[in-house]
Amino acid sequence: MRNSLYRVFLGLTVVGNLAAARAQVSVPSLPNIPAALQQAAAGIDPEKIRAHVKFLADDLLEGRGPGKRGAEIAAQYIATQFAIEGLKPAGDQGTYFQKVPLYAVHTVEDQTSFSFVPNAGPPIDLKYGEDVVTKDTTGKAFADIDAPIVFVGYGIDAPEYQWNDFAGADVKGKVLLVIVNEPPSTDPKFFKAEALTYYGRWTYKYEQAARLGAAGVLIIHRTDLASYPWDVVRNSQAIEKSYLQGDPAATLRAASWIQHGVADKLLASIHMSADQAIEAAGKRGFKPIDLPVRLKAHIVSKVRRYDSDNVVAMIPGTAPGNEQAVIYSAHYDHLGIDPDAKGDGIYNGANDNGTGCGILLEMARAWTQVKPPHPIYFAAVTAEEQGLLGSQYLGMHPPVPASQISLDLNYDALLPVGIPTAIGAAGSERTSFYPVVESTAKAFGLTIQPDQQPLAGHYYRSDHFSFARVGVPAFSIEQGTLFEGQTPEWGKAQSDDYVAHRYHQPSDEYRDTMDFRGNAKLARFGFILGWEASSLPGEIQWQSGDEFEKIRKTTSGN
Repeated sequence: MRNSLYRVFLGLTVVGNLAAARAQVSVPSLPNIPAALQQAAAGIDPEKIRAHVKFLADDLLEGRGPGKRGAEIAAQYIATQFAIEGLKPAGDQGTYFQKVPLYAVHTVEDQTSFSFVPNAGPPIDLKYGEDVVTKDTTGKAFADIDAPIVFVGYGIDAPEYQWNDFAGADVKGKVLLVIVNEPPSTDPKFFKAEALTYYGRWTYKYEQAARLGAAGVLIIHRTDLASYPWDVVRNSQAIEKSYLQGDPAATLRAASWIQHGVADKLLASIHMSADQAIEAAGKRGFKPIDLPVRLKAHIVSKVRRYDSDNVVAMIPGTAPGNEQAVIYSAHYDHLGIDPDAKGDGIYNGANDNGTGCGILLEMARAWTQVKPPHPIYFAAVTAEEQGLLGSQYLGMHPPVPASQISLDLNYDALLPVGIPTAIGAAGSERTSFYPVVESTAKAFGLTIQPDQQPLAGHYYRSDHFSFARVGVPAFSIEQGTLFEGQTPEWGKAQSDDYVAHRYHQPSDEYRDTMDFRGNAKLARFGFILGWEASSLPGEIQWQSGDEFEKIRKTTSGN
């Protein structure tokens, strides 16, 4: 199928509303930006972006679920566009494709059981979905657990903050009871005050537990700390969840969440409520507490093993070697088809992330018209909706060593609703590149808006994070809430309406009324930023003290 589709697509040219006369686009004059680069940026065409989005969001692609027919068509289409424009392949064995080995786990709810068994007294049986949800991350068909439970507070070991919830404890083979989020702080030098660090993300809790050899984890859910209600947790676990084959962190037999009320019952064994335990764990001096309770669980899973592809291409630089490379990224996968849906069950993902892919492809075309100082890479990654897995694999197996990649610029779900006058670039301020981001945004007439929900930890929930965690300075270019000719309230209403009525729903479909001029403007902005990053006299670095600075220095040998 791949070869036949590839031959068909190789004959395609991107089409859109190209019969319409194109308005001349002005690109701001910036120091040290060659005229040819400005001309290439001005040529970034919103109608070409439209054409890509229209194709990728078509019902033919069946929602682009990873490992499914529609995702393979999408990958072939993207690779063909790279080939048409003359980009060099940067995937496996001289191809555009990097194979990502995955397995999907679906917990069989009616065959799965959980009980808390105290040293004395009757067991507490939990109702699946109502009290607890879980995944066996190992990819086995079933798991039987009978292990002691230890309360380890927030489950964090952060040497830079002199904080270790595991001090003096051996948790190997045990089940860890942990709190979502991180110790409360108003001090920017202590867990970055109100902003969430990666230590507060539930994914970190699982990874740290796996590193310490724990058998399982029970994360205590509390809505204000998680920033979403229990229903979000339950619904996300009701479907299959994919993992990377060979991931050293995928060793937990029970990666679980429990309701706040269930934690009350469990912590009553040490004469505390969940809220009292949370308060105590947020203070220095907290020590792990062995509970006089064991977890007995039987977990049954359906497991599906499959491969999906990242699509990777590059443009060589004029300088010798591969150092100081820039990579643009966007995920092409979405949620596929809901077989139980009544009516339309195709999750087309026009905005999420047809728009990011359309921008990526149009920038790739523009980059072929200039010669960058250093290599420029383009990565359309898979399985983002499964937990950033495609970009995680690419970060673990980059086209050049991570130490040679100076910057990742990511695009994810940019509403085609108008021309923005503000952007989000959360994370850019953590890098030495931020002054350039500021000056370039100003030249483009763009205000940089701060993260509107710092407690939600959005920086850790998009593909740029996969590059950051291997040391590469990285951030996403996003829309703000300000648009030409509109009030701030209008911009916020567009975002709110999308989240309420189309985000992760079959209604995220392509419409002819979409306005891609704003997508094109942010593509031009990223195009210029990429040139500026490639033209710097040295590599971009993390700010001193940043959580990713250490890994950057380690990979760079500094």
